[in-house]
Amino acid sequence: MAELHVELVAADRKVWAGEASLVIARTTAGDIGIMPGHQPVLGVLRSGPVTIRTTGETGEGTVVAAVHGGFLSYTDGKLSLLAEVAELADEIDVERAQRSLEQAQAETDAEAERRASVRLQAVAAER
Repeated sequence: MAELHVELVAADRKVWAGEASLVIARTTAGDIGIMPGHQPVLGVLRSGPVTIRTTGETGEGTVVAAVHGGFLSYTDGKLSLLAEVAELADEIDVERAQRSLEQAQAETDAEAERRASVRLQAVAAER
């Protein structure tokens, strides 16, 4: 099976790297799925969950991350996701994210509400 090498990097750290058969991300042009052999592409990431269907030594599985802004680039079998902020779903404190969402709704802070909502979507997608 063909694989692509994926690196998900935030401004402050490498979040995840490995082999995958499919990556789904939200861009300004809409959701995009990248598989091995995809045409080269450069896109601007919007806030949303990124789903990575993993392969390789650890076997098949799914990694989900909450990503807020950045870029993606695919060429020659390598996909780079360079995010302003990114958190793996299993790193997200669900109760804290829920409290953040409620506070943002009470304060009518659309940006904070969107960030908290994306974090909760990432956790739900991984389950």
